Amino acid sequence: MHLMNFKELSSRELNKLVDDAIEIKHNPEKFEKALEQKSLALVFQKTSTRTRVSFEVAMTQLGGHALFIDWRTTNFGLADLGDEVQYLSRNVDGIMARLMRNADLQKMMQASKVPVINGCDEMYHPSQCLADLITIKEKKGALKGAKLVYIGIHNNVCNSLIEGCTKTGVQLTTVTPIFNDASRDEELLEEAKRTGLWTQSLDVKEAVADADFVYTDTWVDMEFFTDAKFVEEKKKRIEQMMPYQINPELLKASNAYIMHDMPIHRGYEIAAEAIENQKSIIYEQAENRLYSAKAILLKLLTQTD
Repeated sequence: MHLMNFKELSSRELNKLVDDAIEIKHNPEKFEKALEQKSLALVFQKTSTRTRVSFEVAMTQLGGHALFIDWRTTNFGLADLGDEVQYLSRNVDGIMARLMRNADLQKMMQASKVPVINGCDEMYHPSQCLADLITIKEKKGALKGAKLVYIGIHNNVCNSLIEGCTKTGVQLTTVTPIFNDASRDEELLEEAKRTGLWTQSLDVKEAVADADFVYTDTWVDMEFFTDAKFVEEKKKRIEQMMPYQINPELLKASNAYIMHDMPIHRGYEIAAEAIENQKSIIYEQAENRLYSAKAILLKLLTQTD
């Protein structure tokens, strides 16, 4: 079994994954040797802080070993990707890949003899969404009926939130004036619409009025934020998105918890005052990436034939 997104998981299975992560978080000693003698390859084409730290520490704390592999210092980009992955998968028990293109992730999954975990691509970010669901359940006590508002670009994080929330009973409103076409997955969106749990709006003040959680993400992908070729697009996005910034003015009538998947561009998608607000749970949310990683690893690396 691979984990590209949540499409292969039922609502029951995804809810169980959230509960398993919370159990692992509160009883770490029970899982100290769960992945003893197992190795995980961490393949990074995109830069990362949380994804690398969470999966590497998770493997260590579960008794296993993580091998960091920088795409640029290997032959992944020079040789046939399938050939390289066939070799790699003969040496490890699992592969976590953080790639630019979902198409390459699919090639890896087709070639691999071991489970492949999507550590983020332009379409989905399942390990982040699982951490988000953990955070929501911890704060709200239950996922079903919780109200989450996502404000920002419709991107990979937004896709996974739509999928994760509608499968676990969270009521999600997305306020996304810009749609990142590279992230478009009509099948995922149509399935979400059928649940009745996902709504769209451009009235950001109305959306947050009765929200339990307000969530935002960067307006510009990390790999493009300082890219000279992306200057004009960055400027256009900032101008269009600034009215949707998470700030004290937007939140003055709201009692919602504040979420952000990090890394943060302070003063852009979120004001510094909102980050430091007493209702901010951003760093707790980020910490939960560790338990998200552990739950995913235990599910995929301990499965039996």
